[in-house]
Amino acid sequence: MSYPSFFELAKQFKVIMLDSYGVIKNHNGLIEGAQKTLEFIRKENKLFRVLTNDASRSPQQQIDKYMELGLPGIELHEMLTSGMMAKHFLEQKITSGKIAYLGTENSADYILQSGLEHVAVRDLDLENLDEISACVFLDDEGFDWNTDINKTVNLLRKKNMPVILANSDYYYPVSSNDVSIATGGIAKLVENLLGKKFIHFGKPDSQMFMYAYEQLTKDEFINKNDILMVGDTLKTDILGGNKFGIKTMLVLSGNTREDSYKSQICSTGIIPDYVCKSIME
Repeated sequence: MSYPSFFELAKQFKVIMLDSYGVIKNHNGLIEGAQKTLEFIRKENKLFRVLTNDASRSPQQQIDKYMELGLPGIELHEMLTSGMMAKHFLEQKITSGKIAYLGTENSADYILQSGLEHVAVRDLDLENLDEISACVFLDDEGFDWNTDINKTVNLLRKKNMPVILANSDYYYPVSSNDVSIATGGIAKLVENLLGKKFIHFGKPDSQMFMYAYEQLTKDEFINKNDILMVGDTLKTDILGGNKFGIKTMLVLSGNTREDSYKSQICSTGIIPDYVCKSIME
């Protein structure tokens, strides 16, 4: 089957928004041709943003990682993460007590900079929770899944508090055929167990899109019809772009497989405006 060219479609837009994992990079590193695509976007004078549901690194750390992989040239204002959105929320809303977290110390050091003390779930004393004022799901690494997820469930049974999810992805690809459970999948399990609703950040929710749009329109008028969101996952990238009212492109280089994307579109009702093989063609 032949697919339209990303390069030809992208010429129709002023702003190109790209998901990160599965679009620009994967488990092997950069997807071949990513540098050419970024050069094309620059040459065509397109505005550019990376919108990622990755809460494990700060935006600068994300950029540094891309440089290590061989993709320089992404500027700080062009990198937007779900961790950024969660960080802004915590700084404004959680003003006292301690914040318990699931995730790596690296992600906690960036996101939990509100001036409050933060403590890993593994280090909590479930019999002494008076000072714990919020719980944050950061990423799927940095803790013992069996012990610490069980401990998190009991924490939230014992004390009612705001629970923030900094990465809404349910899973991510770790090979061409296999996936690994992401933070959103863990949080969904705990939500269902406890009958609670957490505060979600990242696609498909609109915070990153709204933040990006506000920044883009500070210097010039940009209509939403001028923006293309490119992603590899229907339930986050494409649904988020559709909800925000911008054009969407599904690429088949990550979570969504070429042999099943049509059935997934039919079963979910999430319809991208375009389907392309990748952003490298």
